[in-house]
Amino acid sequence: MKLAISIAVAVLAAAMLIQTSDARGRRKDDQLIETTCTNTPDYALCIKVIRADPNCTTAPLQDLALITVAEIKRKTEAIIVQIEKLQKSGEEKMQPALTKCRSYYNAVMVGNIPVAEQTTWGNPKFAENAMADTKNEAVMCEKAFGKIPTPSPFTAENQYIADVAAVARGIIRNLL
Repeated sequence: MKLAISIAVAVLAAAMLIQTSDARGRRKDDQLIETTCTNTPDYALCIKVIRADPNCTTAPLQDLALITVAEIKRKTEAIIVQIEKLQKSGEEKMQPALTKCRSYYNAVMVGNIPVAEQTTWGNPKFAENAMADTKNEAVMCEKAFGKIPTPSPFTAENQYIADVAAVARGIIRNLL
């Protein structure tokens, strides 16, 4: 009987030790995310974007940056689809602005995203510059609609991409 109680106590103690160890590990990972996001221009957005990735709690700093780059890629792909739909709709007044936006976001997809993905682990300065340019491309897309009487259909998306790019740049700066 004493042996059974001793074994039960030992198993319970081991389980508590494992749980405590796991909780400490999670707190440490949470601390990396929180510290990282504190060093960005938009803490709340940083936390939101990073926490949306299920692997964030085990991600090193470079991967936290790549999570934000992946979010920009996902949103950029979506906006390009929207641009193509509007280009096919044939609204004449919007065509020049849509063409410019398509060009800006193609530059993000073909140039900035691959550079950020490939250099975050190598030379993060290139990734930082790519994210600065991504923000500029989103701003330029929005400005393209300022020259026509039709308001931009992408105001929220352009702002979001610019904001996430600024967050990504802030995270990448921690790697320099």
